[in-house]
Amino acid sequence: MIPQTQLIDTKQAWQIALANVVKDPKELLKQLGLTNKLTSIDGEIINKFPLRVPQNYINKMRVGDENDPLLRQVFPFIDEAEQVEGFVNDPVGDNLAISSPGILQKYHGRALLLTTGACAIHCRYCFRRHFPYGDSNPLAKQWQQTVQALNNDHHLNEVILSGGDPLVLTDNKLAKMVTDIEQIPHIKRLRIHTRLPIVLPERIDYFLLQWMKETRLNVIMVVHANHANEIDDAVEKALLDLREAGCQLLNQSVLLKGVNDDVESLVALSERLSDVSVMPYYLHLLDPVAGAGHFDVSDKKGIKLIDEIRKYLPGYLVPRLVREQQGEASKTPIN
Repeated sequence: MIPQTQLIDTKQAWQIALANVVKDPKELLKQLGLTNKLTSIDGEIINKFPLRVPQNYINKMRVGDENDPLLRQVFPFIDEAEQVEGFVNDPVGDNLAISSPGILQKYHGRALLLTTGACAIHCRYCFRRHFPYGDSNPLAKQWQQTVQALNNDHHLNEVILSGGDPLVLTDNKLAKMVTDIEQIPHIKRLRIHTRLPIVLPERIDYFLLQWMKETRLNVIMVVHANHANEIDDAVEKALLDLREAGCQLLNQSVLLKGVNDDVESLVALSERLSDVSVMPYYLHLLDPVAGAGHFDVSDKKGIKLIDEIRKYLPGYLVPRLVREQQGEASKTPIN
């Protein structure tokens, strides 16, 4: 049982940082000395999926470099407006996998909760950028219905918190969720999919770590770093603090053209993850979501890259190249 009396309601440093993210493409370019050097998509498209990037993440970008791998992940390049055949709004069948309000069930023994539609950062390749979160938020009004659905399904042994990003929720909300999930005897594991330790490391504070230490559930955190430059000293501390709190740490990346689709970048990422006690887990081929076609890397090249990095890394630092395919019983290994 998590003692919620330890949690507080005053604004924390991470919440202040979250409230002050950069949302204007012109401001981002100005900070990087790239004014008039890059063209973004038109305002109407940006309004549907706005720019959103924390200041600390911007500080890791290279000033004057329009090809910076961190910038390319978040800037709404004009390429986004191109319509690419096969790139759709629901590329992995999330809408068809909703079994109860806020619950996605694709794989045996696991239930994924869409805890929020909010993120600290908007990655332009996000496979849920078009998802109707307003219709599928278990915390809105249906939380007890969600808990009852989890309790009734005795095949479940793992609950996955996803979104959006579950760590944008306050510790009080997260602790209440986890306390209720803990009461379900057949649930053994709590998996948290989050980008915040990478893009907003301030989020990993005392209060978050406390309830993680005290839950009976085995906590696995899957973070999301695509490039070694994302992991600076602040991120390293956040990840090591999570490890000390008892979290098993895994990383999943997306193979992105112009970001990490070369041997040097992938090797450097795995080495840096090893430095901070995070196991490389999955390297995803891009989910074909509308607006992200310019990031696409072919299966053939992905396989070749994995074959090449095996020459430089021990097997446990080579991520599994996978694709998520609608209707399949698991992620699909590519090689």
